[in-house]
Parts: sequence; C-alpha cells; structure tokens
Amino acid sequence: MTEVRIPPPLRESATAGDLLALLRAGRASTRADLRTATGLSRTAVVARVNALTEAGLLRLGAELASTGGRPAGSLVFNTAAGIVLAVAIGRSRSQVAVYDLGGTELAASAVDHEIGAGPDEVMPGVADQLRQLMTDDLPPVLGVGVSLPGVVDSERGVSVDTPVMAGWDGVALAPYLLDVADAPLFLANDADTMARSEYLGHASTFRDLLVVKASTGIGLGVLADGRIISGSRGGAGDLGHTKVPEAAGRPCRCGDVGCLETLAAGWALVARLREEGRTVDHIRDLVAQALVGDAEAKQMLRESGRQVGELLAVAINLLNPQAVVLGGDMAAAYDVYAAGVREAVYARASALATRELQFLPATYGDRAGLVGCAALALDEVLSPAAIDARLARART
Repeated sequence: MTEVRIPPPLRESATAGDLLALLRAGRASTRADLRTATGLSRTAVVARVNALTEAGLLRLGAELASTGGRPAGSLVFNTAAGIVLAVAIGRSRSQVAVYDLGGTELAASAVDHEIGAGPDEVMPGVADQLRQLMTDDLPPVLGVGVSLPGVVDSERGVSVDTPVMAGWDGVALAPYLLDVADAPLFLANDADTMARSEYLGHASTFRDLLVVKASTGIGLGVLADGRIISGSRGGAGDLGHTKVPEAAGRPCRCGDVGCLETLAAGWALVARLREEGRTVDHIRDLVAQALVGDAEAKQMLRESGRQVGELLAVAINLLNPQAVVLGGDMAAAYDVYAAGVREAVYARASALATRELQFLPATYGDRAGLVGCAALALDEVLSPAAIDARLARART
C-alpha cells in the first residue's frame, strides 16, 4: 500500500536511514546500487547495511534464495519488522486497524459510539478493539496514526477545534493508548489523512490533488507536489465553514452563522429530512435511500454537491490541481454527488483550470481514513531521522 517518497540525490553524508529510504523507494536493491547512489565507500555501505540488518529492518537476498527469492546480493526491506496502528475517529463510529511496515492491513475493526461522545467514552472502546486485534505473534508497535475531524495540533497531539465532537479540544489522546502500545502517536485532520491515502492511490499519476470529504461535515485535503498542505495552524481546507450568501443567518454547529455546512453538510441534510418527518439517523441513511432511487434524496445530494462545487471552483482556480477526489459518506452515491460538483465547477472555474481536470471517486472508499492514518504513522516511523534515532538507541 505505501508509497515511498524518493529521496534526493545523496552524498557521502548519507546515513543508514537514508539508505533504507533508497531501498524502500526502489532506487537501490544491492550494496553496489547504494554505493552508486550515495558515493559512500564500500566499508561505509557495509557498516550501515549491517546496522539495518541487525535491527531486523533488512533481510539479505541469500536468506531468501532457498525459497526462490531474490538473488543472493540483494537487500530486501523487512516489512515484518514491526507494525503500526491506525485509528480513524468519527462522529458516531471509529475504525481501527493493524498494518505491517509495507502498508498491508493485517486486521481491522470498527467501534460504534454515541453521536458526539467525548474522549472518555470513545477512546477506551478504541483501545479495547486494538487489543483484540493485536495477537501475541505480532512484532512490536512502532507508531500509532490517528485522525480526527476539525483542526488539530499535530505537535501536541490534540484537537484544537472540532465542532462536530464537543469535549475533545485540548485533550491529549496518547495517554488513552499507552496500555495498548508504548509508541508515539501521530495526529492529523481527517481530510488530510484522506488526502494522504489518495496520494498512495494516485502517486504514479497525480501529485496535485484536492480531496473533498463530504460526510457529516465538509472538509478539503490539499496535496501539492505530493505533500499535504495543512496551513500555519492546521486549518487549511476548512471548506465547510466558509461563509456563503445563501446561508446568511443560518446557525452552524461551529457556533457561527452563514457557513456552507448549514446548507450542504450531512448533518444539515439529515436535520432537513427529520423536519419533514422522515426517519434518518445519519447521512449514510440518506445516501442509502438515494442509491435505491429515492428522488428527494438524490436531489438533496446533487444540490449539496453543487453548493460545495461553487466554493471548490475558487480553490481549483487558485491551486490548479490535476484532479479532484470526492470521498466521504455522500460520495458513496458518486454519480449523483459528482454531477452536482461538476456542474458548479465547470460553470465557475476558469477554462484553463478545468481543461484537463479529472474528477475521481476515493480510491479506498470508506477505508480511506484507516489507510491515511497508517500512511501517516509509516511516514513518521520509517523516515531517515526516525530510523537513525532507532539505531542510535540500539547502540546505547
């Protein structure tokens, strides 16, 4: 699953972590390749490879020859050297999973909870589910990737503005999982993790993407030249809380008025149907009705897409992406929702920005959050700096 960022050309200062990055990226597969890529001496390459091998991060081709593996001189990244945990926390359901270091999902589960429940109600259930997934034969946990709706402070590992889930702001999440894994926790916004998953799905084709998460709320992940753009305080892509004239005076769950979400978010659509006396508990219920042909549900989804598309057109003009990915619960009815988005984008964005623009469904569907959380953790724990720090600790 994982896409490895290709490191820049290296010099004599290349570390063991740099060499592992070259091997994972496919830019080298032997010691000779590593010498060519880095300019390191044979002795230096051997020393670094030996350190990685002793740490269990590399396997030698000779070890695989008897089973029909690679040639004896090859070096193979050992994806079984550790695992990462992925936790995608949502408004009424949280998904959890275990991944190996190559990004392969080993086990997964989901935890339902009360809408709007706080961390003291949600996180213990998440921890219990993770414990059940972690069998005794699994290697050590190296990191935990977690996503939350709203704006997060990734440095402190806390939410700073999550209007959809009251009571989470400022609460450190790492302590809830200490009994599960003594490993660092990496936190990101849910739209950013979805964008991260889409980079994995489209890395060979696209490096500039806008990723819409249309669910209970509306968020936007921005991928520019293969990198997630989060903004100076983590608030980039907060599409749903942009003011629009049509929503003037409408109270939003963020405490303000006039936000796009009051017209187009899942929570607003569900509230509208309830006012009509229809039985719906979640935006997934409305989507299910649209998928079986309910005319009103289909019209609501298309109109929501159109309203999102009007603002999205501005982002498209500013950022000129190669593609727009539509994900989240509403995009499960992709043809209906995308029709509304396209209608507005082509009407409002410039001809240059839309000339070759593609619209795509989310690669991983409702598992995008988990995939993105796993990718977040893997990017962190397998970075050259993290690998070098791990080897340094092993020497002390």
